[in-house]
Amino acid sequence: MSKSQPYQPLFLRVSHALNAFLVLGAFITGFLVYDSYDRRFGGLGLTEEKRSLIDIHGTFGFFLLFVYFVFAVYSLIAERKKLIQGNTLQTLTKINKPAWWYTLLRISNTLALIAVALSVISGKFQEEDWLPNGEFNHPWYFVHLIAWVIILFSIMIHVLMAIKVGGIPLIISMYNTHYRPQDHPKLWLGNVRNWFYRVLNK
Repeated sequence: MSKSQPYQPLFLRVSHALNAFLVLGAFITGFLVYDSYDRRFGGLGLTEEKRSLIDIHGTFGFFLLFVYFVFAVYSLIAERKKLIQGNTLQTLTKINKPAWWYTLLRISNTLALIAVALSVISGKFQEEDWLPNGEFNHPWYFVHLIAWVIILFSIMIHVLMAIKVGGIPLIISMYNTHYRPQDHPKLWLGNVRNWFYRVLNK
């Protein structure tokens, strides 16, 4: 597998960074909320019960809803090759070969997208008073917890597979500030218009 630094589209880098920041913030504040009120499945006892933690977690979730939607649509359209492919089951049989590692990376990418969607949706169906009132058995709360566990493991696999497939150069490429002229932000709106025009005129 080549370890040369690949070029990543600027929009991918920006939306990925924003998404990662909001997911990390939501995960940390979400754990603190769980650690404050629930702890049925273990906890660290880092904080006391604070309603402000729920508000902060909800704020991260609010912004994540919009950023994730844009990132997910972009990933499904422009970066489809980085998600699960039609030959996924076939390539999974090629254990320890490059195609196998690439497939695991694509699976982790797809799983992370699905898990974040599940966390955002389940979060919108929760009531802010559930945890302060000791109501821990609502189905949507369980779905929310499960979604965040999946996110944790999928991100861990995502990072490990990214390092395995592309090494440090691949990681650095996501934070490189250089971009090609055709990637300039002022062209993004026009590119979106052109894409819709092509879709509507197929």
